[in-house]
Amino acid sequence: MVTGSRRFFRSRLMALMGTLLPMVAAQAVTPVEQLAAYTAQAGEPAQVARGQQFFTSRHGRDWSCSSCHTANPAVSGKHASTGKTIGPMAPAFNPERFSDAAKTEKWFRRNCNDVVGRECSAGEKADVLAWLLTLKP
Repeated sequence: MVTGSRRFFRSRLMALMGTLLPMVAAQAVTPVEQLAAYTAQAGEPAQVARGQQFFTSRHGRDWSCSSCHTANPAVSGKHASTGKTIGPMAPAFNPERFSDAAKTEKWFRRNCNDVVGRECSAGEKADVLAWLLTLKP
């Protein structure tokens, strides 16, 4: 027999799990789903050419995205200051890329701050991801 306090605890636990499980599941996404989310946030379609331009250009700072990731995101890069190897950015060459929304946001935030000196807009993220998705083996 379940007592009142156990029933309360069980109901609270079930409610918490019902809240947390969708949040955890929402983190695992595909690159295409993330592109759709960024495009929706931007309110305009992503532009592949603009994404490539953004990735390979400097934006008034010392580095561009390609400084570490190379101009060819199908190959591994190397961090400009630490020398640490960075796996390919293009999802077709590195299936782990853009498969976790929280990681994607973390790295966009860090890298955009280094490259642009601010957070990237949803449109900039969409453009870059759209370009990366065009790269195939």
